[in-house]
Order: sequence, then structure tokens, then C-alpha cells
Amino acid sequence: MQAKINGTNIYYVEGGNPAATSVIFIHGFPFSSEIWESQLEALGQDYHAVAYDFGGLGKSAIGDAQYTLESHVDDLIALLDFLEIDKVIVVGLSMGGYIALRALERNPERFLGVALCDTQSKADDNAGKLKRAAGAKAVKKDGSAAFAAGFVEAVFTPASIENKVPQVDFIQKVISANDPLAIAGNLIAMAGRTDTTESLSGIGVPTLILVGEEDKLTPPDAARDMHNRIKGSQLHLVPQAAHMSNLENPEFFNARLLEFLATI
Repeated sequence: MQAKINGTNIYYVEGGNPAATSVIFIHGFPFSSEIWESQLEALGQDYHAVAYDFGGLGKSAIGDAQYTLESHVDDLIALLDFLEIDKVIVVGLSMGGYIALRALERNPERFLGVALCDTQSKADDNAGKLKRAAGAKAVKKDGSAAFAAGFVEAVFTPASIENKVPQVDFIQKVISANDPLAIAGNLIAMAGRTDTTESLSGIGVPTLILVGEEDKLTPPDAARDMHNRIKGSQLHLVPQAAHMSNLENPEFFNARLLEFLATI
């Protein structure tokens, strides 16, 4: 389904019970809402589940590809308004976690709880900004498929890569289907994001933190730092998983998520 918000089209899927508590899933970079299929299925009819494609990725409109984290948060809040959701539990993975953290900072009144998955609160340092810029240049030159081939190496465990598990091919196809301009635009958006670390102590809703025990991009130490700063938060390391913990170990991921949701 498409929502016309903020002058653009945002694609979303929803399932479950519309009368139940709403849970919205925000995918990571440079993926799409397709990554949440297992989680939406796990929630069943106990929740109203929504997953959407942000900022030109998946089936959402590309627009001018000049994205910022602020515009992504604008779209999230506008989508909640479009769907007439007053308060929601947000589940954000990687860049989706960056969006969730900034949304909590800006619009705390809209959230009942948050699950931060394979993400961090700190902004990019100079080396990180330069790496994003190089990635944006490369994807515009070489295309999405070439970018995807290198990217999967960074987000899965060596065992998943070596054993050629289906999830690796799936993610490579998801990335390859995205427009190079949208990928580049979101790299620049991440490079320009604000640091939300200082606001962590002010988070007043139940918080779950999940991270793959082999995550190299947003490692367990970053998750522990958030856990130490967010009062009452829960932290779980997802075994046999790297940055795509919801795909590499969905059984563990879903069990912890459902346990958390049941407490809200």
C-alpha cells in the first residue's frame, strides 16, 4: 500500500489486528520492509503490525534523493498520522534504529516502547563520514549490484557467507533492486545524522536492545553503552548472528521481541 505524505509516496504493509497495540518496523540501510517478514508473521493477530520502506528504498518513491535523518523522522510521524496511530511501539534495525532514536528525541509522546536492533546512538566520526562519501561515489559509478556484493560481507557472519545461507542471497537481491541514487542519498543522510547519546538517559518508555554477537558494524559494546544509559532497558546478544540478527537467528530474535512486547 502507498501513503502520500510530505509530498512523496511511502510504501507500507500492515497485518494483524487493527484494534490491537500497533508495532511499526523500520528496516536498515540499504534494505526494505521485506526483511521483517518473519517478525510480522510472529506477531500474528496479537498486534497491529506495520512495516514500511523509508526514503527511496524498496517500493517507496525516490524523489530528489536528498534525504536527511530529519526527513525520515518527518515521514515516520506523518505515516503514523496517516494510519491514525496515536501511540506505537517502534522496532528499528541499524539505520532504522537511528531514525527511531531521533524520533524518540523529537516526538516522545508518540511512543509506547522501542526495540533498538543492531544500531547505536553515536554519530559518525570523520573516518565514518569519509567512508559514507566514498560509498556514495562508488554506488553511483558502479551500480547497486556491485555495492550489494561488497555490503553483504559486512552484515553477515563468516559462517553464513561460507555456507551460502539463503538470507545472504535474499539481502543481496534486496539491495541490488534499490536505485543507486537512493542508496547514495541515504549514505549521506547517515553521515549527517545527529548524535543521540545524550538523550538516552531521558528515554522513558520500555526499551529492548538486541545485537548480533558477531556484529562488526554496530558491535555489542555499542549496545552495552546504550543499555547502561537507558534506565530499565533490556539487552540480549543474539547468538550466531552479525548485523542482520533478525534474519540470521529469527527464532531467538522473535522470542525476545515477543517477550518484550508482552510487558507493554
